[in-house]
Amino acid sequence: MKINIEKINLPYKTPFSITGYTFNGANTIRVTLVDNCLSGAGEAYAMGETALGIFYEGETMDSMALQLESVLEQLGSGVTNDSLQSLLPRGGARNAFDCALWDLKAKCSGRSIWELLNLKPKPLKTVSTIGIDTPGKMGAAALLAAQFTNLKVKLSNDDPIARLEAVRAARPDANIIVDINQGWSFSELKEYLPAAEKLNIAMIEQPLPRGADEELEDFKSPIPLGADESCLDSKEYEVAKNRYDVINVKLEKCGGLTDALKIVELAKRDGKGLMVGNMGGSSLSMAPSFVIGQFCEYVDIDGPLLLVEDVAHGLHYGEGGVVDIPSSSLWG
Repeated sequence: MKINIEKINLPYKTPFSITGYTFNGANTIRVTLVDNCLSGAGEAYAMGETALGIFYEGETMDSMALQLESVLEQLGSGVTNDSLQSLLPRGGARNAFDCALWDLKAKCSGRSIWELLNLKPKPLKTVSTIGIDTPGKMGAAALLAAQFTNLKVKLSNDDPIARLEAVRAARPDANIIVDINQGWSFSELKEYLPAAEKLNIAMIEQPLPRGADEELEDFKSPIPLGADESCLDSKEYEVAKNRYDVINVKLEKCGGLTDALKIVELAKRDGKGLMVGNMGGSSLSMAPSFVIGQFCEYVDIDGPLLLVEDVAHGLHYGEGGVVDIPSSSLWG
C-alpha cells in the first residue's frame, strides 16, 4: 500500500473568532492510501497551529506528518482500523489515516460506508456558526445566516448575554446552541443560566475548562450541558458522562471514525445526547463526521462554508442548513 501525506492550508473567507483566538484558515494534513490502483483519503485539522491549548497536544501540520512518518513501515504493512488504535495515539494523525482506511475499505470492497456499517443514511441539518464579535455584528451575522434554522453561537465571559440577546433579537425563529470553549467559571455558568434559559437556548457546550469541571457532577442545569474538550475520546467518556448531558464527538479529538463509533455506542447505552462537531477543514473532513451525525441530535459540520474554496465533490449545503448525503466520489 502506498501512503501519501500532504500538508495543506485552506484559507478562510473572513477571520473566525472563538474564546481567546482568531483563525484565518484551516491548516490540515491529507492522507491518501493507494492499493491495487484504488485510493482512499482522509483529512485532519491541525488545531495546534494557533496554540488553542494543551488539550489538543499542540498539534501542527508538521507534528502530525512526523507522527505518521515515524510508523510508516507499520502503516504500510497490513494495518487495520482496529490495529491502528494502538499504533497511534488519539488526535489528528490517527484521524486522517483511520478515515483514509475506511474510504479505501469501501472502495476495495465495492460497498459504500453505509453498507459497511449497515446504516441507512439520511440528510443532516447543520448549524451555522456565529463567531465572537460585537453584539451588533453577531446579530448581523445571524441575519446573514437566515437560511439556517440552527445556529451555534461562540461566546466568552465578555458580556455574553448582550451578545446572545443580539443574536436572539435578530433570529427569534432560530434553534440556538452556544459554545463557550472553556471560557466560563462555575460561578459564571450559574450567573448566566437564567438569562440563557429565558432566551430559550437549547444547549450550552463546554462552559467550564477541561479538568476543572468536577462541580458539574452534582449540578442540575436547566439547560443541557455538552462536553467537547472534556471528552476527547472513548477512554474519557466514563468520567464525562457524569458531568454532561450531551457528548460532542469530533474525529480530530478521538482519532478517527473508529473511536467515534465507540463513543456513540457508549452514549446510546447510557441515554446521553450526542452532537457531532468539527474543528474545521474541507468536505473531506466532514464526510466521515456525516456518519456520526446519523446518531446525533445536534450537528455541526459547517466547516467548509468558512473556506474560500472546498475540495472537489464537496458536500452540498441547502436551504435550512440541510446537508446532502456525501457522494462516494468525495469519500466512503
